[in-house]
Formats: sequence, C-alpha cells, structure tokens
Amino acid sequence: MSVHLKESHLCQAEKLVAKAKAHGGLAPLDIERFWADEEQARKDPWAKDCPQVPLGIRMSNECVFDELGEPEDWHRLFHDEAFRVDLEHRYNDKAVPIVGRRLLGEHRSDPKLAWPRVKELYDIFEAKNVWHDWSYWLQQSAHSEDELKALLDRVEKRLENLREFILPPNWAEEKARLTALGGKVGIYRGQRGPVTFAMSIFGAEPLIFLIMDNPGLAGRFSRLILRAMLERARILDEEAGYTPATAPHGWWWADDNCALLNAEMYELFGWPVLKGIFDRYSPDPKDGRYQHSDSDMGQLLPLLGKLNLNGCNFGPNLTVTQIREHLPHAVIQGQLAPFTFSRNEEVNMVAEFLRDLEMAREKRGLMFTTAGSINAGSKLTGMRLIMAAIQEYGRY
Repeated sequence: MSVHLKESHLCQAEKLVAKAKAHGGLAPLDIERFWADEEQARKDPWAKDCPQVPLGIRMSNECVFDELGEPEDWHRLFHDEAFRVDLEHRYNDKAVPIVGRRLLGEHRSDPKLAWPRVKELYDIFEAKNVWHDWSYWLQQSAHSEDELKALLDRVEKRLENLREFILPPNWAEEKARLTALGGKVGIYRGQRGPVTFAMSIFGAEPLIFLIMDNPGLAGRFSRLILRAMLERARILDEEAGYTPATAPHGWWWADDNCALLNAEMYELFGWPVLKGIFDRYSPDPKDGRYQHSDSDMGQLLPLLGKLNLNGCNFGPNLTVTQIREHLPHAVIQGQLAPFTFSRNEEVNMVAEFLRDLEMAREKRGLMFTTAGSINAGSKLTGMRLIMAAIQEYGRY
C-alpha cells in the first residue's frame, strides 16, 4: 500500500473510480471548467483566490508506446525526429477527447537554426555521455584517488581559459549568423546536482568513502565543481549579452543521489555547491531555487531548508507535512508515487491525492504531480481520473 493512506481516503477514492468505470473508464469531468481553473491555479498555488490544487502532470513522451500499443524503440524515439513527432502527434490526437489538451510538443527542429554544441560540465571533468539501453549515462572518468587528483589538476588548468575550451572553433561566426536570424544564446541555469554529478565522475561508493576517508580531497572536488559551474555560467551570460547586474536569476537542480549521503557528508560536499550557486544566481527571496530529488532524502531536509528552496519535487516516501516543516516557502510538486501512476493503481492514485490535499489544504502551495518522473505505462485515463479528483475534492 502507498505511504500514509487512510481508510477514509480509500473509500472516497473507490467511489470516484466506480463512477469512472460506469462511464467506460472515463472519470466524470467538466473539461473546460477544469482547464480554466487550472490556468488560474498555476499562476500562484499559494493565492487565496486559487480555485483548486494545480496539476503538475502533463505526461511525457515516455508514455507514447504503451498508450498507442507500439513496440518500444527508445533509441529511435530520442534520435529519429520524424518517428518521435509522428508518435507524439498520434498520442495528442488520443489525448484531446480524454483530457482536453494536446500534451506533447510535436516539435520539429530546423537544422539551419541549430546552435553549435557548447561543452557541458561533464566535458570539463572529462566524462563521456554514452547511450545505454534506453537513455544516456555519464561514464566514470576517475577510478582512484590518484586519478581523481590528476583529473582535478587538469580541471584547474582548464578553468584558466574555460571560454576557449567550452566554445567551439566556429562559435563567433555561428553566433553572428544565428543572432541575425533572431536566435539567442542559451544560458546555464540548471544542472545535475553535485552529488549525482560527482558519483557519475568518480562512482557512488568511491565518493562516499572519499568523503569519509579523505575529506580534504572531497572538499577540493566539491569546490572545483562549483568553480567550473560559476565560470561556465559567467561565460555564457557574457555571450548572451548579460552583465552580472542584468543576468536572469533562478536555478534548478536534479540530484537523486543526494539520498546516499547523510547530513554531515552532504554538508561537506553538496551543500556548499548549492549555496554558492544560489548566492550568485538566486540571491533574492523570489528567485527560483528548485531541486528535484526523487529519492528518500528526508535526512537532508533541514539542510535544504537553510537554502530557502521555493520549489521541490522529492521522493514519494516523504510527505507533504515533512517537506513543509523544513521548506515553508516551497511549492511542493508531488507526492504521487510514480509507480502508483504508471501501474494504473486507480484507487491509490485518488487516495494519494486526498492524503496530500489534507496535509496541504490549510497552507496550500501544493502542485499535485508524481514525486519523480512520469514513467512509461502512465495512462491518459489515469491523468483524467486525477483531474476529476481535483475537481471533485480539491477545490479550495
């Protein structure tokens, strides 16, 4: 059973699911009213005039194969644009009568408007991004303390002229051509979090032992991650025409592996990177400070609370009440368990919403969505069921 579900929640959920089954699997829903209220709700989930709990679920193209009954071909989905667009188009055609919106982008790129590749943080730390099975994975670039020391020496040297390293040789010409066509230089405002990134570079268990056994080297590793990020961001800001005074604010992190560190270890390694970035790019109260970590990282909530996060998407075993205790100003995106959704556990889907609504109703600030990714198997009828639950039970 999902975390912290009450019998009363389950009973209410069963009633709504029964109504859906009586209507051929489609939960009763005033679609136009839902989307009008949703537009208002998403403007400010804290507002006194927020009509209902906003919905964070917009599905993903991982859902297309199951929904359309197509055999999975993940490599082609990510690398064959015509194939992807066809799937998304057919998926959207199916979505409109069920949820009332075309959900996936159907975006087609124009090769003439493609920017040359700017090297990423992982390039600075000499990692390779390799396709394996159904996704890209960073490959470890240091396998011992000696290798890590040598790598960090090379990174320090690289940071002396990072602009030359990250920008391609044809950058000036392509930048002039593309900006003349209305293009804009992409800036750097989000990153795989420092723990997940470092565990890709050095390995998960090796990083844990490094922090325990050689905190000096671990601290150097952490400081260089921060330095490299700040320098990469500064360069791209300049290329986009911004000064420190005019550069846009806000930053997001995706750091699932932070759960593998206890609070003391995280305070040494991960926390200083977040603080350094937020000090530079989110210094004001309303600046975006967001973290996604769909893992059991409750031990880190007190530390993250000191960073004044105002948006989060955490693992499903954390409750709205636990998160709110430490992050009073954060819009909580959750706490529907991703596998509750992808396995189409209809009663639990509604019951988890009722659980979270009960915890959030007094203070608001909840956007109901999966506590993590929206995975393959998640159904449009499931999204509609949650929409109906919001309309039936989730109005303020």
